[in-house]
Amino acid sequence: MIKVQNLTFQIGKKYLLKEVSFEVKQGEFLAIIGANGAGKSTLLKLLSKELPLQDGAITWEGKPLAHYSLENLAKKRAVLSQQNSVSLGFSVKEIVMIGRYPHFHFKPTYKDEQIVQEALQKTVVKHLENRIYHTLSGGEQQRVQLARALAQIWESKQAWLFLDEPTTGLDLLHQQEIIEIAKDFAGKGYGIIAILHDLNLAMQYADKVLMLKNGHVAAFDLPERAMTCENIHQVFDLPVKLIQHPDLQCPMIVPCAKQKNWAKTIPTFSH
Repeated sequence: MIKVQNLTFQIGKKYLLKEVSFEVKQGEFLAIIGANGAGKSTLLKLLSKELPLQDGAITWEGKPLAHYSLENLAKKRAVLSQQNSVSLGFSVKEIVMIGRYPHFHFKPTYKDEQIVQEALQKTVVKHLENRIYHTLSGGEQQRVQLARALAQIWESKQAWLFLDEPTTGLDLLHQQEIIEIAKDFAGKGYGIIAILHDLNLAMQYADKVLMLKNGHVAAFDLPERAMTCENIHQVFDLPVKLIQHPDLQCPMIVPCAKQKNWAKTIPTFSH
C-alpha cells in the first residue's frame, strides 16, 4: 500500500500541492484527474521520489519513502512520463531493454531477453523491435516506452506502475489498449497510478479516482461517487451531464456548452 498524509509542496510562495491525503492498495487502479496546473504531475513525481519531500508523509508498505534508495525503487516502480527524450539512435528493442537495467550488472540474461520480448508483444510493438526509435510516430514511441516500463517491473512483487498521461499522442484504439493493459496488470496485483485527461476512461477503468483542484483534493472515492456533475463542474469549470451507457456498467460524461456568447469572440472578415 502507498499512503499519503498531508502532502504539501511549494515553489517559492506558490503551493503546487496542499495537504493532500489518500491511500491506494496493490491491485488497484487509481486515476488522478484535474485541470492543467492542478498538481497532478507534481504528485506523481513526489510518489516516485523524483522530487524531494517537503512536508507531509509518503509511506510504501508502512515504510517511509525516504528510506528507499533509488536503486531499490527502480525494481519496485516504473514510470511512464509525458516526455521521453532519447538522444541516441537506439533500436526499439534496446529502449525496452533499458527497463531491465536495474536487474542485471553487465549483460542481460536469457530471462531479461525473454521479458523484453513479452513486453514488446504485450504492447503490440513486437514488429517494430529492430526499428530505430526516432523513426517511429509519437504514438508508436509512447507504446515502446510503456513496454520499457512494463519490462522494468515485469516479475517484481508488490510493484507499482506510474503513468503520466499515458494516452498522449495515441489514436482511440491504442488509448483503449494502453488503459486495458494497465487494468490487466492491476488485476495481476500491480498497483497502478495514472494521470488521465479522458474522464470517461477514468470512469470506465479506475477503481478509485483522486480529483485535484489547485493542489487540493476535491474528491477521492469510487469513480461514480467522485466524478459527479457537481465535482466535475467545480474542478474543470465546465458543466457536464452523466448519461447511462446501454452496454457499460458506468455512466458516460458528456460536456455541456458553457453559457457564454462565443459569437462575440469570433473574428469576422470582410471580402
